[in-house]
Amino acid sequence: MSPPDTGDRPPGAAAGPSSQSGLAAALTPVLTVAVSLLGLCLLWGLAARAWPSRAFPGPGQVWQVLLAEAANGDLFYHLGATLGRVAAAYVVAMVVGSVIGVLLGSHRSADRFFAPWVVLFLNIPALVVIVLAYIWFGLNEAAAIGAVAVNKIPNVVVTMREGARALDPSYAEMAAVYRFGLLDRIRHVLLPQLQPYLAAASRSGIALIWKIVLVVELLGRSNGVGFQIYLYFQLFDVAAILAYTLAFVAVMLVIELLVVQPVERHATRWRRRPA
Repeated sequence: MSPPDTGDRPPGAAAGPSSQSGLAAALTPVLTVAVSLLGLCLLWGLAARAWPSRAFPGPGQVWQVLLAEAANGDLFYHLGATLGRVAAAYVVAMVVGSVIGVLLGSHRSADRFFAPWVVLFLNIPALVVIVLAYIWFGLNEAAAIGAVAVNKIPNVVVTMREGARALDPSYAEMAAVYRFGLLDRIRHVLLPQLQPYLAAASRSGIALIWKIVLVVELLGRSNGVGFQIYLYFQLFDVAAILAYTLAFVAVMLVIELLVVQPVERHATRWRRRPA
């Protein structure tokens, strides 16, 4: 039997349409987001033209302020200060909240005793925690980061407590049979089962923490995006307020796309993907 006739087609040519379709599938979400944001900017510009006011600057004015703040270095300095506080509060909240949540989910009597505490801290307004932290500990970085972390810890506790309740005891029995050490139990038994809950707490944590950090900076810090927003609020400079706001939102979106989502995909690489 003779091999099928491939004509003059070079090797690998059959993979051309497939690779092109894969590239198109990868670019489609990016193009969709770009077109959507462009449409939003056009709508914003039309609204600013229809209602010319200092209180409602157009995209061009905001872009000029953004470039000016970036050129003199103020934008990167204040963004760095805010991101540092976000990172510190995030780490503290995730570590402390995860440990407490797993302990409460694993010990029913402790959960019953401390459940009212969790509900209480869940319902204390963030502004109250921030003000009390500044009064009790002073206007310093420790008070600022601690206030943000305390506001987030109860949410992490609730999420991780549910994860601990859903743990499969058969895996713990298997670890006991094979005499796993503490680190092996955490790495191979506990963390894989808690990964969905960690991801949920992490995503909601970043979204909540950076908003609270801005309030902390507005009330008691001398740098950061929140401080700059308060400064330009006093000057009634809406263009500068929007410039710092959009710059920080853009940074958080980049962190989501380049850090959070890749880490989540790596952590769930063992799961079966839908065809």
